[in-house]
Amino acid sequence: MSTQTAKRTAGIFILSTLFLLLLAGMFYWQAVGADVSNPRANFWRVVRDGIPGFTKVTTAGHHILIVNGGENWREIRNGFITPFSQWILALALIGVGLFYFLVGSDKLEKPRSGVKVERFTLGERVLHWYIAVVFIIMAVTGLSLLLGRLALIPIFGHPAVSGYLQASKILHNYCGPLLLAGILLASVLWFRYNIPKKMDLQWFKNMGGMIGHRRRPHAGKVNGGEKGWFWLVVVFGIGVGITGVLLDFPIWGQTRFTMQLSHIIHVTVAVLFVTVSFGHIYVGTIGIEGVFEAMWTGSVDAVWAQQHADLWYQEKIREKEAKPETTLP
Repeated sequence: MSTQTAKRTAGIFILSTLFLLLLAGMFYWQAVGADVSNPRANFWRVVRDGIPGFTKVTTAGHHILIVNGGENWREIRNGFITPFSQWILALALIGVGLFYFLVGSDKLEKPRSGVKVERFTLGERVLHWYIAVVFIIMAVTGLSLLLGRLALIPIFGHPAVSGYLQASKILHNYCGPLLLAGILLASVLWFRYNIPKKMDLQWFKNMGGMIGHRRRPHAGKVNGGEKGWFWLVVVFGIGVGITGVLLDFPIWGQTRFTMQLSHIIHVTVAVLFVTVSFGHIYVGTIGIEGVFEAMWTGSVDAVWAQQHADLWYQEKIREKEAKPETTLP
């Protein structure tokens, strides 16, 4: 037998032997693996199973050494929600910027007439700005608590960020119920204006004429876009409000699982709430001419009313004709 053949035969024998040993080991592990596994691994596996032990502490959950739900909550928060939040917020800002760059601001199609029409009362404006200010406080503090470790510590360092986040937590906890109260009040006062109608679908086809400069759809005092924002505020606001109250006041026998689930829902809904608010802020500032003026001063030019809320403007004219002694608002 040649040297080359002898080497090949020896190699085949060694590989065959290793394969048979591996195969035998696999069968052995399947048969008696539980008996020969790492004792320490078995110990911690039992500990993490959540089997209750004995303790004199009467607080709920303290009779279990390691509550595995905390690890699951941390993994969901840090492994999914935090990265997801960064991307969705960034994409929303990019989307708003592209919309402004490609479409531009929606200007008045005719010169201003100088005739003012009252659109919002003083009480409505105070309520709107109250909700807006508290919402901004909640958004800034909430995002700081969620993303502060990633975005703030590398820039400002641990001591400064630690103090800021502690203050943010206190402010966030106290302002939460105030925001919920404002949203509930607004939902009651403005419900009658935001009942969906068939003509609202026409508004969404070309975003009220902003896209393509097509014919403006008919609209009452509140158009389809404003109604959509109203219902988002109601749904998201109640969602973050109720879960926030559960987290703020753990005095109703909430379990750890209830608190963890409330936190996951709270953070997820809050991030979506802030994301869609970018569109509302855009429309209310530079997106549509005259919208900010309406909520700041309470009045709009008659040309704006004809262009964006023609049915409501006609109603105002009929009210004027029914009361000729009054001046046109």
